Amino acid sequence: MEHPDNVIDIRTPVEFSIEGRRYRTGDRRQHAVDLLRLAGLDPDFFELWELRTHRPLPVRYRPDDLILIRRNARFVAIRSQVGVM
Repeated sequence: MEHPDNVIDIRTPVEFSIEGRRYRTGDRRQHAVDLLRLAGLDPDFFELWELRTHRPLPVRYRPDDLILIRRNARFVAIRSQVGVM
């Protein structure tokens, strides 16, 4: 059986970036907390946001949000808490 050309194979590895660093994964659905850890960031102090070209504002994700990672997705980490000294 042939597949139409416009169907996305979700098993195909996808490339994306977090804070400008490139990553590649075959697991297109991941929680925001796992992506922060992948980037070496502490989820207790950072939030994950996605920059999209068609939106004027970035999309904010909660730590337990399940994210569908699109090809060439661009994520940034925003510090959510300021440490008290």
